[in-house]
Amino acid sequence: MALPDRWGLAGRRLYLCTPDRADLEHFVEACVTGGVDVVQLREKQLDDEQLLERAAVVQRVCRHHHVPFILNDRPDLAASVRADGVHVGQEDLSPAAARRLMGDEAIIGLSTHALSDLAAACGEPPEGRPAATPAPVDYLSAGPVTPTPTKPGRPGTGLGYITAAVRRSPWPVWVTGGVDPGTVAGMVDAGARHFVVVRWLTESPDPEAAARVLRRSIDQAIGATPTSTGA
Repeated sequence: MALPDRWGLAGRRLYLCTPDRADLEHFVEACVTGGVDVVQLREKQLDDEQLLERAAVVQRVCRHHHVPFILNDRPDLAASVRADGVHVGQEDLSPAAARRLMGDEAIIGLSTHALSDLAAACGEPPEGRPAATPAPVDYLSAGPVTPTPTKPGRPGTGLGYITAAVRRSPWPVWVTGGVDPGTVAGMVDAGARHFVVVRWLTESPDPEAAARVLRRSIDQAIGATPTSTGA
């Protein structure tokens, strides 16, 4: 099982998920400077050698800023590049297998999109079956709240799923899909305290400024909320 939260994930708020790009090092540096405090490289088009090279670029920036670096889907490559963690989906290698490859100190994240995914991760069996062991993860993602081009064909979950995930998960829940300064207040009202962003930053001509605006919106919305659910 995972060790205690040495990275302080429960206190981190803004998680960049980015594909590879020509200015990857500069882009990640700008986003982190602007307020991003977790970074994931999610790239499906590169071969293993290329992906390791690009992952090393992100890892250098993240280490300099003491920000955890997560590689998407590939715990074998994540272990090879000494990433701080790996994020797996429902169709990827299991969290247990990822944990075996990455070790106890690694961050393991798992995507969830429905109540059945959430129940399985939390070790909640179908009615009439014995209790199961919760997944050996450090956080869940929940969403996408609204449909997103990064997950073509996947419908939006709506905010109700976010509320359910935050209430039931023993781990931090990171909201995906449609995160921008205009949506975070409603997500916070639904219980969210942790946010994954893609297009607001990847499509911005000034990612550092865009990250500052988004991070300020998140911090203000959380600060204005009387409870600390999900923090």
